[in-house]
Amino acid sequence: MKSNGKPKDKDLLGSYAALKRAARRALETARRTGTPCYVMQQGELVDIARAGRIPRRAASR
Repeated sequence: MKSNGKPKDKDLLGSYAALKRAARRALETARRTGTPCYVMQQGELVDIARAGRIPRRAASR
């Protein structure tokens, strides 16, 4: 039987969406306050707040 990809634990059901909201809010706060917001891209740390755009993988989801 195939899995639908969703966790069976009710506590985990909304965790992915919550993490995405938190990341988006952290980026907005960093841009507004002029502080860095680092992510790992291709093995390097990148300040996406200064880059002026959302990383491609995050924007496509």
